[in-house]
Amino acid sequence: QVQLVESGGGLVQAGGSLRLSCASSRSIFSFNSMGWYRQAPGNQRELVASINSGSSTNYADSVKGRFTISRDNAKNTVYLQMNSLKPEDTAVYYCNAEIIVYNYWGQGTQVTVSS
Repeated sequence: QVQLVESGGGLVQAGGSLRLSCASSRSIFSFNSMGWYRQAPGNQRELVASINSGSSTNYADSVKGRFTISRDNAKNTVYLQMNSLKPEDTAVYYCNAEIIVYNYWGQGTQVTVSS
């Protein structure tokens, strides 16, 4: 079992920045990948960004150039730096860990961007 705890969400004006953190209860060194997903009301959950064990990254087109995912294996933590935030970035953001064939989720953190 793995517990993932997100933090860093909140209310920010358009153009502002936030940094989300996802702390794992286990070492993330051997995880296949970790990622951030988001879900806005009435929408499906969508991938925002992911980073694999080799630190290769993948981003949704809507956040490329604005968001950066990174990992700190020593702290068992993954981060999502979000810059130039837009109202359409408003959603609950979830941390995900893929370990072999299993997926684990955090409880989510709300990000609200006001116009």
